[in-house]
Formats: sequence, structure tokens, C-alpha cells
Amino acid sequence: MTQALHEGSRLAAQLVATLPVGLPGLFNPWKQWCEVDDRSNTNAGPDARLARLEAHLSCEPRFLLVGEAPGYQGARYSGLAFTSERLLIDGAIPRVARVDGRLTTRSPRGGSFTEPSATIIWKALYRLRIQEEVVLWNAVQLHPHRDGEPWTNRTPTPDELALGAPALKALLKAFPHAHLIAIGKKAASLLSDIGATPRGQVRHPANGGASEFAAGLEALVRSDGVAGACKLNTM
Repeated sequence: MTQALHEGSRLAAQLVATLPVGLPGLFNPWKQWCEVDDRSNTNAGPDARLARLEAHLSCEPRFLLVGEAPGYQGARYSGLAFTSERLLIDGAIPRVARVDGRLTTRSPRGGSFTEPSATIIWKALYRLRIQEEVVLWNAVQLHPHRDGEPWTNRTPTPDELALGAPALKALLKAFPHAHLIAIGKKAASLLSDIGATPRGQVRHPANGGASEFAAGLEALVRSDGVAGACKLNTM
């Protein structure tokens, strides 16, 4: 195991250890099985999601992008913020191995899950050539859904957002030199609550915000100069 992946594994375990399991209306992607997880697929389920998180964290990022909460078409099954099953199948996520086939046994439309916000964000990261230099996270890392309806998203309550504070503090401590960018008002609010000052805030790409998100992110990235390659910690 390289030093980078070792550090990613350590950090992932530290972050996940702060998160509760089994609260009503909140799904922990790295500790819980979902009823539609494909249990015959080694790329599915909580252990596989944790392994992807470990790989994602195995770099020294220049940017930390923090959103609101996982969605059912994204991190609930991928284990990574703003990352869909479709992006994993396409092998589009740096440091994370491509998955072979579906992670779930079904979806509402029959095909793999594609999260619009995830597609927009990764498209912007690639266009700005910073895809190797970014770690994505959420203000609360548990998927908020309506009771009994796992394939729904809902706005987390203030108390639920507070559950994400310990992990967010640990992430900021692990990457003290990364530029922190809040995606949306909820993320900016939690960052303020824990005393963190982001480099900037961009609009969430959902609900017609794609162009404004992309423009805001580009302005922040360009102010920091031209992107380079992710600095990996190697032995």
C-alpha cells in the first residue's frame, strides 16, 4: 500500500467513525447496506464505498469543495460526494477504480443512477483541469430521505447538519493548506458554525444553477493560478 493510500485509509476511518448509524431518515453510506445494493457485486455495499472514499482522500488537495448532503442518486451508492454510479462506471473519478456494472439491483428508470449535480461538478473540474486536485465532501455526510422512501432527498434539519461538524473539522485539520469552497448556503452555514472561513461560496448547481456554479468556481480557481497535478504522498 502506498503512503498516500495509507493516509487516505486512516482519514476515511477517522471521518466515518464520527457519524451515527441507524437514525430515522438518515442513511450512512459507509456503515449500512441498502435493500437494493447488489450484494453479489464486490463494488457495492458499505465496504466498497469506504474503499472508494479512502482512494478519493489519498492525495494532498488544492481545493476542498463542500456541499450540503448526499443524494440517493449520488453518494448513497457511490460513497463519494457529488459522484454518481454512472460516473464510476465510466471511470471518470481520479484515484478511484472504475466499477464494472451496476452497484444496485435496480433504479427507478432501469439504468444506472446519474445525478445531475454530480455530472455538472465533475464536468467543471475537468474543464478547469483541477480534477486531480480536489476532494469533495458534504456538510452532513448522511443521506437525508423521507421515512420509508430511500429514493428521495430532503433538506437536512439544523440538528442533522450539526451531525456532520466533527467529520468536517477533522477533514479541514487533515488538509490545512487546501482552499475551502462552499457549494450552496447550507454548506456555508455549517462552515461558519464551526469557525471555518471558505475562500469563497458558489451557487449549488441544482435547480438551474449550473452556469452560475461553473462561473463562480472558475473565478475562484483562476484567482489561484493555473492548475497542476495533484501532489501525491509517496514512499
